[in-house]
Amino acid sequence: MISVKNVLVALAVAFTAYLAARGLWWTEPVPYPLIVVATLGMYLATTWLCIFWDPASISAAQEEEHIGDAHRARGRLPVPAMILALAAAIIVPSAISFAVGPGAVTSGFATWYLGGIGALMTIVMVRRRPWTAWAGIVILAVGSMAWMGPANALALGLVGSIVWVTCAQLLVRSLDRAARDTSRLAQLQRAASAWQASQVGRQRERRVQVQQALAVAGPVLTRTVATGGRLNDDDRLEARLAEGRLRDEMRGPRLLDDEVRAELERARRRGANVTVLDEGGLEGLDDETLSVIRAQLAEALRSASSDRLYIRTSPDARVAVTVVGRSPSVGGPSEEDGVDLWREIPHPGAA
Repeated sequence: MISVKNVLVALAVAFTAYLAARGLWWTEPVPYPLIVVATLGMYLATTWLCIFWDPASISAAQEEEHIGDAHRARGRLPVPAMILALAAAIIVPSAISFAVGPGAVTSGFATWYLGGIGALMTIVMVRRRPWTAWAGIVILAVGSMAWMGPANALALGLVGSIVWVTCAQLLVRSLDRAARDTSRLAQLQRAASAWQASQVGRQRERRVQVQQALAVAGPVLTRTVATGGRLNDDDRLEARLAEGRLRDEMRGPRLLDDEVRAELERARRRGANVTVLDEGGLEGLDDETLSVIRAQLAEALRSASSDRLYIRTSPDARVAVTVVGRSPSVGGPSEEDGVDLWREIPHPGAA
């Protein structure tokens, strides 16, 4: 499959191979040809290792969550290859200059390493090892100037290598900035999608509540309108029960099923004042767990005889629902109601 990365890799391999091949194009005999060939082999092996070695393993979920960080981690040159690149910057200039002899250090087949090490350090820079790349350029500059002099080194290719590494660093910074912007955009898109989903869910929940309110209060309101507001005792009781059911549906829908609703209505019909509040703690529970909690709540209500019942969810990790019953003390005012029921319904499976 042809991609931008594959094209760039092919160009890097071809260019470094061309630079190394220049070192074999001898226009005059060299004292130590084996050293030249061995140095060229070392250079090519190191360079191609820096091009192809990519051991970083980034999962798809991590890359999606942290696009910029995953992009940099995946492209960073491993430490062993980085050390080999520095070793090549130290060894290649001196080995080539020594092998071709003092009279040929400025010949074309002897100065290839100025571009070759520059290309290697450009690859190191692209692989996100900037300090290593600039250290290699400094080593190249010191070595080449020591063998051929500052003027010759600058004129024969050192300046070009410095320019390559500089351009590579600017390009890498631009790519990293683009990756960070992409990551921020992806996070904003996820946040916008989550907000939109929550709004849709709230709208659906409000529609359900309105439908339930119409189903509960509709008949009572119809009778009220039909009688002109003149309700008998049975109608007033039904209105109070309808109000209670509406409050239950709005304040504690997670606590309700048909059995709990029936017990709440039975308690209100005998005159009890019932308050149901969902104050958190049941979020994320599956239907089976909620069914167990509701069954225990219905059982607690079935045996309750208190005049006031308070049913609240609990944020405690062990307690799911607390049921408190209060009734007037014998001979005392209602403000001094005594607690005659206390029931804590635990979370299923809680220790």
